[in-house]
Amino acid sequence: MEILDCERIAKAKRAFTTRRIPTERMRMLLSPPAEPKAGDLVLARIETLGHHKSVELPSGRKAALAATDEVVLAYGNHYAPDQFEAIVPADLGPCHMVAAGGVASRAMTWHDKTMSPTAIVPLGLVTNSCGRVLNVADFAVAPQPARLTPPTIVVFGTSMNSGKTTTAASLVRGLARAGFAVGAAK
Repeated sequence: MEILDCERIAKAKRAFTTRRIPTERMRMLLSPPAEPKAGDLVLARIETLGHHKSVELPSGRKAALAATDEVVLAYGNHYAPDQFEAIVPADLGPCHMVAAGGVASRAMTWHDKTMSPTAIVPLGLVTNSCGRVLNVADFAVAPQPARLTPPTIVVFGTSMNSGKTTTAASLVRGLARAGFAVGAAK
């Protein structure tokens, strides 16, 4: 276990996936051997730039990446047929940044028109001052009870380019033409 210097964490480029976790909670670094889980925060070094040459920050702005930059990402599985299919690795060995929003994972396959993934070297899992690994699930927004629940239609699919957005847009247009007040979110 290594104490995580405040300056070091402030200089690291924090990804959008980590936005709900205050930097003051990021206190220590659990070095290998450790087994990451989906949602665990990891401090990693950019090894080689690939498909993702920038990372989305908690503010939503993009920051350019360079080899040797340190980034704070969240581990996660990723399935995007137009980009990468990736899984959370079983260890803190070298892996990849598979989404601009800040997902660390081991890319198994990628689309033939997509560049190789950006290679990262995990330096350790980020923990609180008690040594507990920080996980995005522990900082989820608590659901607020709705006073009036409007009817909800959900459109979902298993991958990119399966027609979800087209279907949702058609539903919105049809319901609006029928006189309903429609709100949509993606």
